[in-house]
This record gives sequence, C-alpha cells and structure tokens, in this order.
Amino acid sequence: MKSILIASTLALSLLSVNAFAHDEPEHSAAADGHAAALGKPGLASKVSKTMTIDMNDTMRFTPATISVKRGETVKFIVKNSGKLKHEMVLGSINELKEHAALMAKFPEMEHSDPNQVSVEPGKTGELIWQFGKAGTFDFACLEPGHFEAGMRGNIIVK
Repeated sequence: MKSILIASTLALSLLSVNAFAHDEPEHSAAADGHAAALGKPGLASKVSKTMTIDMNDTMRFTPATISVKRGETVKFIVKNSGKLKHEMVLGSINELKEHAALMAKFPEMEHSDPNQVSVEPGKTGELIWQFGKAGTFDFACLEPGHFEAGMRGNIIVK
C-alpha cells in the first residue's frame, strides 16, 4: 500500500509540472540552462487553429510532426482508430520518458491533466493548448509499451 501511495504522489508531482522544451541547445531552451515553457491550457473561445491527429495500433501518430505559431491556441481533435487505448501527452522528452516508466510500473494508473487526452478505441477526444514559446517540443502516448514502441511526435513552434 505504501508503494502505491509513493507512486501516486510521484505521478501527481510529475504530472503537475509544466511541459518544457528540450534541453538541447539548438532548441528554444537557451544556453543559459533555462527551459522555455511549452505553453498552457487553451481556452475554446481563443482557438485559432484546429488539427486532427490520428492514433493507431501501429504505435504511430499521424501526423507525427506538427507546426504551429507562437501564441497560437490549437484545438487537437485526437482520434483513436485502433483497438487499444491511446493517449496524447504534451511535454519534454525527459518528462515523457519518466512518465512512461511510471506507467509501465503502474499500468492501471489513471490521470487527467490539461496537457493530455486519453482516448478509448474508436473514440475521439480533444485537447486545447496555447503555445507560448518558439522551439521544438514533444508529445507521446504513455500507455505501457507505446512510448517505447515509438509512439511519439514533435511540435515545432515558430
């Protein structure tokens, strides 16, 4: 019971962290070591772009690379055309790796955060996000084994 409580606390702390850019110098994370925030949950009334993302059981997103403008509020219509549950989670590659490892240890863990949407097979979900900084950011499916199978993509904010 104690290990479940510790894992739940760790999961909550990981999920409550804002999504950040890569730590690589060629991205928007500046050489001074300060990571640029990916953005924040968007308001439906401020949506300026709508994009459809397909998730499937080949463990791929279509499209896997997305381009948006800095400051833009995007509504992602996220379709699950597979027979397995999938999700789209925005974050830095390091956060996504850590969370994927946690999901592998606790596959029944449920979470609902503004930077992610979980979609049952054959269903559609939506995620609204405002992109605050220029750079290259990440998204992935963190269902156990999906991230490791390559179910991830990039968002290029210009």
